Order: sequence, then C-alpha cells, then structure tokens
Amino acid sequence: MKLCIIGSGYVGLVTGACFAEVGHHIICVDNDQHKVDMLLAGRVPIYEPQLEELVRRNVAAGRLFFSSSVKLGVDASEVIFLTVPTPIQTDGNVDLSYIERVACEIAVALKAYRVIVDKSTVPVKTGEKVTEIIHRYSAIGSPFDIVSNPEFLREGRAIKDLLHPDRIVIGSSSHRAIALMKKIYKPFPAPLLVTDVNSAEIIKHAANSFLALKISYINMVARICEANKADVEKVADGIGLDKRIGRGFLDAGIGYGGSCFPKDVAAFITICQQQLGKPFELLKEVQRINDTQLEYFVSKIRGALQILEGKKIAVWGLTFKPDTDDIRNSVAVDLINLLISEGAIVQVYDPKGMEKSKRLGVVPAARFAPSPLDAAQGVEALVIATEWKEFASVKLGELKARMQAWFIFDGRNLLNPSEVRQSGFSYYSVGRF
Repeated sequence: MKLCIIGSGYVGLVTGACFAEVGHHIICVDNDQHKVDMLLAGRVPIYEPQLEELVRRNVAAGRLFFSSSVKLGVDASEVIFLTVPTPIQTDGNVDLSYIERVACEIAVALKAYRVIVDKSTVPVKTGEKVTEIIHRYSAIGSPFDIVSNPEFLREGRAIKDLLHPDRIVIGSSSHRAIALMKKIYKPFPAPLLVTDVNSAEIIKHAANSFLALKISYINMVARICEANKADVEKVADGIGLDKRIGRGFLDAGIGYGGSCFPKDVAAFITICQQQLGKPFELLKEVQRINDTQLEYFVSKIRGALQILEGKKIAVWGLTFKPDTDDIRNSVAVDLINLLISEGAIVQVYDPKGMEKSKRLGVVPAARFAPSPLDAAQGVEALVIATEWKEFASVKLGELKARMQAWFIFDGRNLLNPSEVRQSGFSYYSVGRF
C-alpha cells in the first residue's frame, strides 16, 4: 500500500522503516529539510538499534522516500499517519499545535478519500478536533475518515516492538477505514483490537500510566525494603511470578524519565481533572513518588560523602534508558545537574548520549570522558545513572585502580552487590544490601 507518515522523529521514522520493510511504499514527510536530506542519503539523525540499516535498505529498494511536502504525501497515499510531537505544557495540558497545523495542511491538500491516522499520543477527543479542522479548511469537501492507532514502541526496542507487536489497536467507526488499516497490518502477527476512536486514545495514556505506576510502586517498596534490610529484587521476583502482575517494570532505581512516561502521566492527570471532571488521585501519587525518588537516592550520596562541594564524581549515563541517544527528561541529566549545583566536579560518560548532550548543552558544567574508566579517573565516587550493559562489563579491579576513593552509588541496581564489595568498594544501590 502507499502510505504517508508526517513527522520523522522516533515514532515516525521507525514506523516508516518497518512498514517499508514489509512491502508498503512510504513517504515520510518532515518540515526540517536538513533532516530530509540526511535521510535521503541514508543517514539517520537518531540512534535506535537496527534503524539505520533498515532505512538504508528500504531507501535503496525504492520503498522508502522522504520529503518536506505534505501535499506530495497526501496526493500519493491512501492512508496518512500523523506522528508529530505532542509536548506537555507547563499547565499539564498537551500542546496540540503540531497536530492542528498538519491537519490544516492536509485539509488544503485533500482531493480524494483518505484515511487520516493519529499515531501520536494525544488526549481523548483529539480525533474529533482533527475532524473539525479538516472540515473547516477543506476547500472541496473531500471525504475522509479519522482513525486512532496508538503506538506502543519502546526506545531501544522500537524495531522489534513494531515488527512483532503485543497488540494493534485500531480506533474507528468506519468500516472502510478499518478495512484499510487491517490491510496495512496484515504482515504483522499480533492480536488486533478494533474499538471507537475515544477508547483507542485513552488506551495509550492508560497503558503508559499503568507502567509508570509499577515503577513508582516498586521504588516505594524499595524504600520499605531498605528500612527492613530486605532485598527489593527478591521481592520483585516474588511479585512478578504472579502471572496477573508480571515482572516487567518492577525494577527499582532513580525513577522513570524519557519523552513518554512523565508527559503521559501528567497529561492523563490533567485530562481527567480539567476536561473530564474525574480527578485521578492515584496517578498524582505515582507522579509524586517519582518526583522524590532522585532526591531520595542523592541523599545516600550526601550521607556517605558528607559534603559534595569540591568532590570529584563520575557519572555513567546520560540517556533516560539504554540503547538510545534520547536525553529528553532524563533522570541521569537531572542527577548530574543536581550534583553540580551542590559543588561537585562531575565527569560523565555515556555510549550514545554525549554528542547530543554537548550540542544541546543539557549538562553545561560537566566534563565529558571518552570511556567509563576515563570518567572514573581520580574520582572519589562513581554514580551509575543509566543501565547500559557496557557498564556492567567493566572490570572492577581496573575501575578501583582509576579511582581515588572507592564509593559506588548504583542508581539502576546494575552491579552485583557482593562482587562489588568483595573488590573493596563501599557500595550503595536501591533497596538492596
């Protein structure tokens, strides 16, 4: 099928590449001409495992094309996916200006029946707003249908998640649109749920908020474990063996971050309270626990080192999670800036996040190092802020030889406590002894 994807960020680019991989012909539209030129040359502006190879292969095969023209995409495609940003505003509402702008451009370009798919994470009733905008600005009144098709991609595993999804949700009341969507997803083996647009829009917010709830829950349990000298990992294993609960997202640490969970939880709270009149108090507590988790962890560093001012500290990690270069809403970045604000001298290493961090200036006072061991050179403490596998493979003897004092604060419970302590380190983690 001929498909258009408007917005070539994480979701749009992965979606376009994977759709092309299964045989669809894709036009990815982006308003950044520099990005378009990069992609046409087979160069990918973000890091996602396997993505660059997938883009290059499908560009070469003629199944994947990039353009800055919305009109070109609308004219050439049966189905148009919207994957533009939906950032959170200071009042907790979602900024829909990108969606609205693109809807206007589609309306002007619309000359024949098209299916327009909201794939961005949007508040409930967004489909109705897009419908109103297109009706208002369409000069000739061409027929169209709106579909909500939320994405469930995890950065670092996005290719696998799209090619082998847990489920596919199609929200629409149009039999014609549903038939086309089923045709698009025929190559993808997964349960397919067809529902109304509003339900599909709520599914994404509710799913991400529930996963965030699991993270805040286990972080609170970790505090209880520390107060009772219990092991949060054993507790999580015991909880997770219950098939009704599952082990996923029960890893204690310094809190969730990234471009989805903080935004989606805040937006869902605001939507429920301000738009629907149904305050979601449980999610407010999820948010509160997460907001205090970093300070809870940093208090351990203060307690062990006494004074942070003038202390030389290595931090391993900048990205909000491993296998991505995404530093948006990264707790690791917040941790680094908090340490620096208290006078610490911070040396940082991250396998994929340093170039973007330098360019955006998110940790302006940090010193960047070319390797984990170089970051640890002469420091009094090491903090693990992102759970990259590379960090777990560093030899403890070599690490100890580089450090001036031997404190390790493991914010992601990445290392084995007994092995670290046997190597002569003072070791602090989250909910473990």
